[in-house]
Amino acid sequence: MSPPQARRLEIEGPAGPLQAVLEDPRPSGAGEPSAYAVVCHPHPLHGGTMDNKVATTLARSFQELGVPTLRFNFRGVGESAGSFDEGVGETHDALAVVAQGHALWPGAALWLAGFSFGGHVALRAARQPGGEGVQRLVTVAPAFTRYYDSPAAVPMPRCPWLIVQGDADEVIAPQEVIDWARALEPAPDLQVMPGVGHFFHGRLNELREAVVGWARPT
Repeated sequence: MSPPQARRLEIEGPAGPLQAVLEDPRPSGAGEPSAYAVVCHPHPLHGGTMDNKVATTLARSFQELGVPTLRFNFRGVGESAGSFDEGVGETHDALAVVAQGHALWPGAALWLAGFSFGGHVALRAARQPGGEGVQRLVTVAPAFTRYYDSPAAVPMPRCPWLIVQGDADEVIAPQEVIDWARALEPAPDLQVMPGVGHFFHGRLNELREAVVGWARPT
């Protein structure tokens, strides 16, 4: 499937305009989709942007299922206004993008996804006003073990949740993520990819297949 044409957007965020990209795989005039997905990128202070290859792979996965996607740069990244805010302001950025998607497609279900730091933000957004109606949550190599003292402190989403973690991750301690995921109640769906590092070098197709297989309607 050819990638859909990217439409550049400027979304008003709490710290100023946010740079975003809308990609809709459906034909023109297709009407309202059943769902739309918001994808959160990795850490802004370590080169993370909406064009990160794992973030774009997540978007392509949803597009393969006919779901339009919104990727965006957190505050202070690219052309987005503001400055880094330790995940708190970034959560509000994500919710502003969620609101934009709801304005575009009022009847569509919300899906949230994120990679690394973006996985932490997506998880936080799923329990905030504006994001609590999320229907699917996907977090890849999530950084939540760096932000919560114990699994009991994790704000559990009220929707199906997929965690994808490589067991050779050199950035996020993989066994910590695996142990935390197995301790959570209710347990999320956990897929551990053998021999995969943090950035999924050479394994992005496997990541896409894992996400598509999990998110595909039954």
